[in-house]
Amino acid sequence: MNHKNIEDALKILVALGLPRAQQNERSALCLLALLNLTPDKTWKQADNPLMGITPIMRFCREHYDKVYAPNTREAFRRQTMHQFVDAGIALYNPDKPSRSVNSPKAVYQIVPEVLSLLKTYGTTDWESNLSDYLSVRQTLAERYAREREQNRVPVQIAPDKEIHLSPGEHSELIKAIIEEFGPRFVPGGILIYAGDTGDKWGYFDEALLARLGVTVDTHGKMPDVVLYYPERNWLLLVESVTSHGPVDGKRHEELARLFAGSSAGLVYVTAFPSRAVMARYLPEIAWETEVWVADAPSHLIHFNGVRFLGPYNEE
Repeated sequence: MNHKNIEDALKILVALGLPRAQQNERSALCLLALLNLTPDKTWKQADNPLMGITPIMRFCREHYDKVYAPNTREAFRRQTMHQFVDAGIALYNPDKPSRSVNSPKAVYQIVPEVLSLLKTYGTTDWESNLSDYLSVRQTLAERYAREREQNRVPVQIAPDKEIHLSPGEHSELIKAIIEEFGPRFVPGGILIYAGDTGDKWGYFDEALLARLGVTVDTHGKMPDVVLYYPERNWLLLVESVTSHGPVDGKRHEELARLFAGSSAGLVYVTAFPSRAVMARYLPEIAWETEVWVADAPSHLIHFNGVRFLGPYNEE
């Protein structure tokens, strides 16, 4: 049987106007976790700890006997916590807004105004406080949205065009690939794709890629950056390595299959933030690929083959 706190949390989510998809037990438990509201506490004892997804799931298990499988982490993140943040109920990484979206250290915290409101749940002040909060809720949500936007990474993809990626080391390296590697080694190049840890399809010129003979669906594991080199009719497929691996033999084959229909020659590149990071992956890097290091941007490292930079499907 559900504890009364869970039932109350569900009523609160409805009162706060959360979408029907978030009016469920998982979301109610997330709210209780963000408030550190264990079964022995009342609403006026609510708190605002920093909580990651794993600690939230642990809270559900230890305090309310609700056990969720490890593979449901994404459901917690994408189907509850994202909406809490968008609604202005929770803050994302308030201790370090520049933290990467996919960082294992990512945390959430209840918004101070919401904490003050929920501390009055069950009292005679609740209804009037709720009414006051709802009258400014949209303004608060917009304010926090602006603050999140300020921490996104700006990337100049053309003289008059800029995109913004989610904060973190991975996006900083993607920015360097586009702004430093591209002008040096792909002069006149056109950005076709740039991945984003917060949104897989961060930037995608799908029409241009289709004109080059390549059509991918949302299940295709794209490289982090795709650049087109019109002068030589090359497609450069660049993997950005901060925590995941380089273009090794397996990844080389995956990309070759994904871009098999390309009318442009394929060039495989692995980008590292530093030579220290590169050193950890040296044994894995595939032959007939290129390596670029952001802390030495004017240099390119070639892994064997008959040409320094170019596709290998040409005679």
